[in-house]
Amino acid sequence: MSIILKTGREKSLLRRHPWIFSGAVQRVDDPSAASGATVELLSFNGDFLARAAYSPTSQIRARAWTFEDEPVNAEFFRRKIRAAINTRQRSNVERQSNAIRLIHAESDGLPGLIVDRYGDVLVLQSLTAGAEFWKETFANILVEETGIETIYERSDADVRELEGLQPIVGPLRGTPPNQIIITEHALRYTVNLASGHKTGFYLDQRANRLRVRELAQDRDVLDCFCYTGGFSVNALAGGAKSVLSVDSSADALNLCRENVALNNLPVTRHSSLEGDVFQLLRKFRDEGRSFDMVILDPPKFAPTSAQVEKAARAYKDINLLAFKLLRAGGMLVTFSCSGGVDAALFQKIVAGAALDAGAQAQIIEHLSQGADHPVALNFPEGAYLKGLVCVKGK
Repeated sequence: MSIILKTGREKSLLRRHPWIFSGAVQRVDDPSAASGATVELLSFNGDFLARAAYSPTSQIRARAWTFEDEPVNAEFFRRKIRAAINTRQRSNVERQSNAIRLIHAESDGLPGLIVDRYGDVLVLQSLTAGAEFWKETFANILVEETGIETIYERSDADVRELEGLQPIVGPLRGTPPNQIIITEHALRYTVNLASGHKTGFYLDQRANRLRVRELAQDRDVLDCFCYTGGFSVNALAGGAKSVLSVDSSADALNLCRENVALNNLPVTRHSSLEGDVFQLLRKFRDEGRSFDMVILDPPKFAPTSAQVEKAARAYKDINLLAFKLLRAGGMLVTFSCSGGVDAALFQKIVAGAALDAGAQAQIIEHLSQGADHPVALNFPEGAYLKGLVCVKGK
C-alpha cells in the first residue's frame, strides 16, 4: 500500500521529520487499509520517501518508521528498542533512579510508543494507530531485551481518541502490582501504576526535583499542582522551613503525605491543601500570604497548537499570581509541558506575568526534561518540557 503526496509536500520527510498531515496527501491507493498498517510514502513523482504507520482517522495521517527502503518487521523493531535501551545505559541515568523512560516515542524512532521502567515492572503506552498495531510485538521484544516479564499497559491518554482508539488499562504481561515503591536520588516514592498521571510518575522531572532540593533550604515553599509530592519531598529533604502542597486531587495528596512519611521527613513542616490552584492562589493573594519559593508544574494546558491562545492566558494567570506571592529575593520555579507552547513563547508569557505583577525578576536557570527523554534533532517537538527558575528582585 502507498500514500502519494501532493507536489512539493515531501520537504519535511526529506528533513526526516516523521509526520505527514492529511493535507499533504494526494491519494491513498488503498483507503480500506487497516489502521496502523505499514505503508510506503511516495512523492508526487513516485519516489520512495519512507515507510510509515497509516492512521486513517488522525490529522497526522502517517508517521514514519524508517526513511530507508527496508522491511518493517519484528527484527526492525528489535533493533530500535535495543538502541533505545543502550542510549539509557550510556547516559548513566540508572545511577540516579530505578525508574526511567526506556522508549520516548518519535525521539527514539518509535512514534506513539512510550515505555517506562519502574523497578521490575514496565509500563507501556500505545498512543498511535501504528503503536497499537505492533503492540504485542513490542511487548514480546521488551520482555526478551530487558528480562522484565511484567508489563502494565496505560494506553489511556486522550490523544488515542484522535487515532480512533479506545482507552486500554491493565496487565499486558504477567501480574503487575497496582503500586510500587521507586528510588530516585536516595529518596523513595510510592507510585500508583494503575491510576496515576501519565505512566504513574513524572519521570521527566527527575533532575529538576533534585535542583529544587538544592535550592529549598530555609525557604517557605508553595508547591502547586503537586501531584504525589515529588517537588514537596525534595524541598523538605533540602531543608525547607515549610512546604505547602496544593492539588485538586485528594488521592494525589494522600500519596504526597505518604511519600513525606516514607522518607522520614519532618511532617510538622509539611501541610497540604486540596483545591483548584487558580482559586487558591487568588485566595492566598487576598489574604496577604507570601512564600520564598513557588513551584508551578501544571498539567498540559495546550496539547496542540489550536489551544495555545487559551493556554497562554492560563500560564500568565498562574505565573502572575505566583510573582505576587513571592517575597523579595524569592524564587519561582515554573514549568510548561504543553507541546503547543515552545520555550520562547513560554519565556515571553512569564515575562509578561512579571511585568503585570509589578515584579522585577531574572532568569537564573533554564530547566528541561531528563536524559532518558531525549530529543531527536529531526523532531524538535520532542522538547516538550520547559522550565525557568526566576528570582524576584528586592
